[in-house]
Amino acid sequence: MVEVKKINENMWEIPKTGEMNVPGLVLASEKLIKDIKQDKTLSQVQNVAKLPGIIGSSIALMDAHQGYGFSIGGVAGFDMDKGVISPGGVGYDIDCSVRLLSTNLTLADIEKVGKKEIIHSLFRTVPSGVGRGSKINLKASDLNEVLRKGARWAVEHGYGSEEDLAHLEENGNLTPADPENVSKRAKQRGIGQLGTLGAGNHFLEIQEVTKIYDKEKAKEWGLEKGQITIMIHCGSRGLGHQVASDYIKLMEAKYGWPEYDRELVNAPIKSELGEKYFSAMNCAANFAFANKQVITHWVRENLLHYFPKLKADVVYEVCHNIAKKEKHDINGEEKEILVMRKGATRAFPNQPVLIPGSMGTASYVLVGTQKAVELSFGSTAHGAGRVKSRTKARKTITTDDVKKEMASKGIELEAGSFKGIVEEASSVYKDIDEVVKVSDELGIGKLIAKLKPLAVMKG
Repeated sequence: MVEVKKINENMWEIPKTGEMNVPGLVLASEKLIKDIKQDKTLSQVQNVAKLPGIIGSSIALMDAHQGYGFSIGGVAGFDMDKGVISPGGVGYDIDCSVRLLSTNLTLADIEKVGKKEIIHSLFRTVPSGVGRGSKINLKASDLNEVLRKGARWAVEHGYGSEEDLAHLEENGNLTPADPENVSKRAKQRGIGQLGTLGAGNHFLEIQEVTKIYDKEKAKEWGLEKGQITIMIHCGSRGLGHQVASDYIKLMEAKYGWPEYDRELVNAPIKSELGEKYFSAMNCAANFAFANKQVITHWVRENLLHYFPKLKADVVYEVCHNIAKKEKHDINGEEKEILVMRKGATRAFPNQPVLIPGSMGTASYVLVGTQKAVELSFGSTAHGAGRVKSRTKARKTITTDDVKKEMASKGIELEAGSFKGIVEEASSVYKDIDEVVKVSDELGIGKLIAKLKPLAVMKG
């Protein structure tokens, strides 16, 4: 049993013991810590604290649950010279992330056409589900350019505008990104998947802004009550998954693995293998940026058929499942460090933070803060966080249960796999309202707007 000490209402410490190089820090309310204790999350926080070169604390955010290596909702910073990089600290779905579009539509506009009609049309337009292929035929040289340029490649090929790029984390392009560091197998898995949603917890959702918490900031970002927004949640598809698998094997072969957790296989940040993984990870993230850019373009094209005067602007796109080199204050000195965010959202001052709900529950827009920089390396939650595994969900929930719940809330649902919607039912997730409340109270992500789902498309 992992010892946890309460610091205050929303902060808990796992004391530094044994091989731990730093203490653990869990940011959660009494309600959420009970959920977090149900699986191996706290042990994973403890094990991450044993990694070489870790700085400050091994952090678990309010949506934390057991993952591969790091907990999902895990954050850690590492010294560039002494530290390591681990695929388990990024995840298999590299840059599984969220993009939000604001529109000039209202609920009345949507209802005039019909939620069912619109979401069905989008379902036909954007390929989704396991193995669904893209409508774009990329050549190998094209894919290499996608991996180098990210969302910019899509814009250069007619999928959106320069204005879109201005509202993406790192303008939708991470560097260094050398396609030579991505295996042939990973490229084979990705070449036919650009512009596809995938499955699992990925979704495309039509929403209504139902509450504004900060009118000034909401106005600055083009959000207002009663407005329709569109949220796109997907990642790097099979390409990113294969990058993770490839480098886990390479790191195991060269460096072995920690005795305390094989899933935390790693390489020194500045080693040849560490640098190659970082580059390949950036390539996968760039694929994810381009993926959402293409989907955004197709969504706009589709909705223009119904709404000829449509405006659909990017509010922001923010990464999850990523490692970034960033400058932070370490013991009073600004230093470049490596920050791994596994199922966590960057929350830098004045930056939009997008926290999607589970299927059928609200999503939220927040703003990052200086407090987040000081407390959590500029990070907050990325979603609600699971409390039931997919296997348990299939044993305890039926498709009819989910359909009835969605219908009772007036939410239209299109899904490629009804097994998938059972695994993503709202009851298998933590309370999203509690998650964002803790973020707001801690001051690491302040509430700006609440978004209610109207129609959901799942893979």
